[in-house]
Amino acid sequence: MDRDRAEGVLLGLACGDALGRPVEFKSAEQITAQYGTLSEMVGNGTWGKPAGTVTDDTDQALCIAESLVECGEFNPEDVADRFVAWYDSNPFDIGNMTRRSIRALKQGKPWDEAGREVWKESSEGANAGNGSVMRCPPLALAYPDDPDRLVQTSRESSFITHADERCTYGCAVLNLTIAGLLRDDDEPLETALETVHSDTPEELLSALEPVARGEELEQLSTSGYVIHSLQTALHDGLRAESAENAIVTAVNRGGDTDTIGAITGAVAGARFGASGLPESWIETVDGDTELRRSATRMRDLTLG
Repeated sequence: MDRDRAEGVLLGLACGDALGRPVEFKSAEQITAQYGTLSEMVGNGTWGKPAGTVTDDTDQALCIAESLVECGEFNPEDVADRFVAWYDSNPFDIGNMTRRSIRALKQGKPWDEAGREVWKESSEGANAGNGSVMRCPPLALAYPDDPDRLVQTSRESSFITHADERCTYGCAVLNLTIAGLLRDDDEPLETALETVHSDTPEELLSALEPVARGEELEQLSTSGYVIHSLQTALHDGLRAESAENAIVTAVNRGGDTDTIGAITGAVAGARFGASGLPESWIETVDGDTELRRSATRMRDLTLG
């Protein structure tokens, strides 16, 4: 696996997260009014943090990456323990389903029951957020050539906090696509959808098949709903002419900007590599060295 593109997955995720963090929840019109086009890391804004600050998207991705390296394989119990430790560090940003699931873990629920319990208690419209797809890309670095294992681990990683099949298969599709990009597949999203087609919820397929065909979609939502986030992020990440353009386009759409930026960044990073990201972003974003080290160590390990 190419080192530059392996690093690009994690650094792209973090850069999209950090670029989008100050304008999370703002509309495209509000972003335009304040910044014109937001293309540089800025401070304050939503959450009132310094430029380059990452959110729960990157923090949880690093939990998975560090677990993969230290365990030598995907270990959901270890990942769940790391999520609990991260939660106990009082992060400033954490999604509702993730918070509730981690609280269940702290109360003694096993990793494969906590998320399911929260999902069963959640109503439609509040039960399929994007909180697991934003953090799952490290698994694509660990199992790029083993699609069956990648699907299994992607779904299990989601299940810890997000048990809805739109989320679990959303993680699988995203990671299969990133793995395909790392292998230079001609049609990575189309191949990903074919791999899971028989089991994936129809709503997810219907949203992503036009993206796989390369269609220009006029209506792209930026809500925290997992299907909206994947459709928009994959559309921008796979169509853009550069990693910078992909992330800037996604973030300036407004809405759930940090997470859609993070997902787009992981996809664009797999396409263009860390070297395709603006140097000013990498110099500013939190955790640059840690992210590079995790990506390199996963690339050098033989997992599965």
